[in-house]
Amino acid sequence: MAAGTTATPSIEALRSAGVGAGLDVVEVATAEPFVEVRRTLDARKAEGLHAGMAFTYRQPAKSTDPGVALPDAKALVVGARSYLVEGGEIEPADGPVGRIARYAWEDNYAALKDGLKAVAGVLKASGWRARVLADDNAMVDRAAAHRAGIGWWGKNANLLLPGLGSWYVLGSVVTDAPLAASSAPVEDRCGGCTRCLEGCPTGAITAPGVVDARLCLSWLLQAEGPFPRELRVALGDRIYGCDDCQEVCPPNRRAPSRPASGAERPWAHLLALLDPDDVKVLERAERWYIPKRELRYVRRNALVVLGNVGDGAAAEVVEVLERHLHHDDPLLRAHAVWAARRLGREDLLPADGREVDPLVLAELAAPAP
Repeated sequence: MAAGTTATPSIEALRSAGVGAGLDVVEVATAEPFVEVRRTLDARKAEGLHAGMAFTYRQPAKSTDPGVALPDAKALVVGARSYLVEGGEIEPADGPVGRIARYAWEDNYAALKDGLKAVAGVLKASGWRARVLADDNAMVDRAAAHRAGIGWWGKNANLLLPGLGSWYVLGSVVTDAPLAASSAPVEDRCGGCTRCLEGCPTGAITAPGVVDARLCLSWLLQAEGPFPRELRVALGDRIYGCDDCQEVCPPNRRAPSRPASGAERPWAHLLALLDPDDVKVLERAERWYIPKRELRYVRRNALVVLGNVGDGAAAEVVEVLERHLHHDDPLLRAHAVWAARRLGREDLLPADGREVDPLVLAELAAPAP
């Protein structure tokens, strides 16, 4: 806190700044460590349920203690911004496409951070320190939002906002301003509903609030290594993220939406993602999380989806398959083998016996999908 400054902004002033800059909900919570959440993260990490996921699992002691992000933290101003927009769901007709999860249709985190920065600006103008935390490893955003009374924990581990559903991105401003909590935590309102558990295409929600990342399509699209063969058909047309557990959630079916901005991109053309020109691939996938920023993983995913939705008789699909069946990268050759066989084009597979990579050989020897 700056010397000589005594004013502490009101929650009304903070809400006005945040909502005026694009947030839908703004509440305040205290900044004590999230002790129970840390225990849960440690336990699930020990069980392997995180499947190597770094986000908030990398350093639970850090991501569950606001005081690490800002020493002497006293409060969290938590913001939520809706990403549910009207329309945008009609599949384009020109070529095979992959479906994108709603939160990634546009850069919703940029808009969220703009709102949080406005809140932080009010605090800093009054002489207090403030740091924006959103979509990084520094804070378990849902835990902060739950403590702030923004919503309750759904059985799919998402936060559900009363009357609004879970189509929200969340973030916080951690500050040393002595702000009082504005709302009590919301009690569970899921009751006996288990539609999200039943609606998960791979059974990744193994118990209420427990997600096994080893089965979660959304995580597997962002993980390194081969895409698990046993889950490739279940991936369907999803190229980035998965909304299934949210789409079947009753509160989400009644959730209000905001008008489309025209910048939403719900689909990605698979052949464009499989273009040999990295620049062209990045034009579509630039904002996506890509392991080590290696585009081989974008192409890996696109090959699996192409195998699920492509037309094996289409000349442009055959050209892409043949190119990847002879690619320098064995990861891509292996997934091209799977896609070709999935589309009934085993005739495209190399038959000269020169393949030596064990990953590709295992794919060639596996049962046809």
